[in-house]
Amino acid sequence: MNPLKYVDAHIHLSDAEYAGKVDEIVSESKKSDVVALVSNSMDLKTSMKSLELAENYAGVVYAALGIHPWSVNNLAEDELQNTSEFILKQRGNKAVIAIGEVGLDYKYEKIWDKQLKVFDEMLHLAEKLDLPVIVHSRGTTAQIVEMLPSYNLKRVLLHWFSNPISSLAKAVEKGYYISEGPPTVYSNGIREVVRRVPITNLLTETDGPVRYFKSPFHGKMTTPAFIPMVVKAIAEVKRIDIAEVSEQIMKNFEEFFGK
Repeated sequence: MNPLKYVDAHIHLSDAEYAGKVDEIVSESKKSDVVALVSNSMDLKTSMKSLELAENYAGVVYAALGIHPWSVNNLAEDELQNTSEFILKQRGNKAVIAIGEVGLDYKYEKIWDKQLKVFDEMLHLAEKLDLPVIVHSRGTTAQIVEMLPSYNLKRVLLHWFSNPISSLAKAVEKGYYISEGPPTVYSNGIREVVRRVPITNLLTETDGPVRYFKSPFHGKMTTPAFIPMVVKAIAEVKRIDIAEVSEQIMKNFEEFFGK
C-alpha cells in the first residue's frame, strides 16, 4: 500500500523564526510524507525570501507572494509599488503558485482605508497573473466574501476559517476553499467548520511559526510534521477513512494551485 501523502497549504517559511531551520523542516516534512509546502509572505522582504526558498527546494516548497494586512501599518514608502513590480516580474515562474497572504483584519480598523488599498492591489495582481489568492480574514470574513465576486479571481482560499459560520455556506457556494490546521485536533469550533465544509473544498495548513496551539502541539515548534494529525482529526470529524481524506486533500491541492 502506498504511504499517505499530505500538504501544508499555508506556512510562513520566510519568517525570521525559521531562519536557518528550513533544511531541517523540509527534511522532517519528507519523513512525515508532507510532499508540498506553500510558503506565504508578509511583505516585500518575505516575498523575496519565499521565492528564494521555493527555488532552492523546487518541487516541495512553493511561493505565495503578497502583503499581509498586519504589515500595512509599517509599509515603507513605495513598498506597495515595489512589491507589486516584484510580483509582476514572476509571471510564468512555476515556483510562484499564489498571491498570499493578503486580506483584511478588524484589529487594524484605524488603517482600514490603507488595508483596503493594499488588498485591492493584491487582488488585481492575482487577476493579472491568473493566480489563486490565499486570504486572511480575521473578523472580516463576511465583508470579504461579499466583496470578492467583484474581482475576476481564479480561486480563493480562506485560510484558518473560524467564523462567522453564516459566511461559510456562501463561501462554499462560490467555490472557495477553506484551510484548517492543528486546532482541528482539539477545537470544537474548528471541528464544526470542518464538519460543514465539503471535503472537496478543504485543505490542510499549519500557519507556522504560529505557536499558541494547545496539546498535543503545545510548546513544540510548528512544522508540517503536524499535518498527519490534522488529517486524522478531519477523518474523525467527517467519519471518512483517513486514506480517503488524504487522497482528496491532495487532489484539492493540485486543483486549487494547478499543480
